[in-house]
Amino acid sequence: MKLIVENKIPHIAPLLAELPVEPLFLPPEAITRDAISDAEGLIVRTRTRCDAALLDGTAVRFIATATIGTDHIDLDYCRRRGITVASAPGCNAPAVAQWVFAALAAVRPDAQTLGIVGCGHVGSIVERWGRAMGLRILVNDPPRAMREGPEGFCDLATIAREADVITFHTPLDATTRHLASREFFAALRRRPAIFNAARGAIVDTSALVEALDKGLAGAAAIDCWENEPNISAALLERAAVATPHIAGYSRQGKMRASIMAADALRRYLGMAPTGAAESVHRVPETVSLAEAAASYDIAADTALLRARTAEFEALRNGYRLREEL
Repeated sequence: MKLIVENKIPHIAPLLAELPVEPLFLPPEAITRDAISDAEGLIVRTRTRCDAALLDGTAVRFIATATIGTDHIDLDYCRRRGITVASAPGCNAPAVAQWVFAALAAVRPDAQTLGIVGCGHVGSIVERWGRAMGLRILVNDPPRAMREGPEGFCDLATIAREADVITFHTPLDATTRHLASREFFAALRRRPAIFNAARGAIVDTSALVEALDKGLAGAAAIDCWENEPNISAALLERAAVATPHIAGYSRQGKMRASIMAADALRRYLGMAPTGAAESVHRVPETVSLAEAAASYDIAADTALLRARTAEFEALRNGYRLREEL
């Protein structure tokens, strides 16, 4: 089986060496329709857009993304074409939670109420660690509330009204695009800090800049930006924390993602998955704010992005993977 693999995915090569595949490692910009025309499989990251423009007329029948998100993959198109799609849900959740609390320590260490919008893999760890720190937690997650019942959840208006920090951890789809809108910011009451380490377009950039200028939002910590790598200079100037989409970039998270992608390929080939991602690193039940701050120098990453904004993609691709808590 011929397999095209993004060459920036760490740890993947030895995992594929165990399988009956012929991998060809290419940079994202070289993954074109011509380059993949006779390949049966792809293993990619978010920088490779998998849609009709790339896939029409190719032999591709399997796509694994070594990321939690799939908004770079046209899932409807893949379903129509019978293409198997796999992702790595939760692979980097502990690292993103580490980023959240390092940002909290830097921006609002005195916060008493934390609003979590989207409480899946990342949000659940943020919730657990936040409660252990003594924070009051507000959770907005309509899909979970529908499945589990309303107890323990609140609406977005309650979070806008009562939270000191609001952190977004939803996937990006039609219902969450610009979820943090001008109307949402107008409803803020406690000048909260706004955190986005999910997807850039969940937050309306111009509306957030306006909210910061008007004092509706007290601060911003941004890892995921609209229009990456051409990010908003206005938001970068105003953000207290600004990082180049690396919140989930831990050594352990990358290892989990690669194992999960390789295991998905194993299943596609009719082989048993290893399940080894679960044993990469044990996520601590509790973390203190001081431990989170000491574990990750978020100010250094912010300073680097400010100094080398035009090199956003290089900073992301060349990022030195950190250790999780």
